Amino acid sequence: MQKKLTGRVPAEAIRAMTLQRLPGDLLQRFGKIDDLTGTISDAMDKLGLAGAIPASVLAPSLPRKRLLGQAVTVRNVERTEGPALAAASGQGTMGEHEAYNLAEPGDVVVIEGLAGISNMGGQSATVAHRAGCAGAVIDGSFRDPDASRGLGFPVWSRGVTPITGKWRLETVEINGRVRIAGVSVNAGDLVVADEAGVVFVPFAHAAAVLAEAEKMDSGDRRQKDDIAAGVDLATLAATKYK
Repeated sequence: MQKKLTGRVPAEAIRAMTLQRLPGDLLQRFGKIDDLTGTISDAMDKLGLAGAIPASVLAPSLPRKRLLGQAVTVRNVERTEGPALAAASGQGTMGEHEAYNLAEPGDVVVIEGLAGISNMGGQSATVAHRAGCAGAVIDGSFRDPDASRGLGFPVWSRGVTPITGKWRLETVEINGRVRIAGVSVNAGDLVVADEAGVVFVPFAHAAAVLAEAEKMDSGDRRQKDDIAAGVDLATLAATKYK
């Protein structure tokens, strides 16, 4: 059954009402990788794919959290009128709630936005969490971090701000292509994130990336076992683990 739209953005701004879904067992296997973003970044390198963003650029609000899910995307731009005129009009033009409305449980909100201005506030994070979203990645800022932290809802962003986006931002596209810290991301792509940063895996390459990542993860485990067992350094250096 098709979901009823909220009307927060024009219908023509919604590029996809539903997303192609990755198999559940594939997502579960990704989730078993120990060094989640590091291993997947290495696998992407081996396949000639770019998609990793360090935490020095997009920092986690809950460092011990890991995130894994498909992207529902939002693209925000700066409003043409200034905030005083926008506030006087009383018309907010942010529409990220439509992405939450279209999301399935476990999806990740991915927002191309502006730094220094809130692209997601506390109530917005609460609605996203209620909709079952696993977390958010924002190329921009968010506010009211206590609200999202209290929910255990992790956010990777360029930082926090007290400045509302209500009178400063306009949502111009939902579930289209966004650009996050230089990385092109399509709705439905896989998002993985942890304390080290964020990696976007293109939907079409998810199975290939997983296969490489599992090989690397297996090698890492063998190497850790050998180190713990006291294998000498010369042998460790001569052994090809991955």
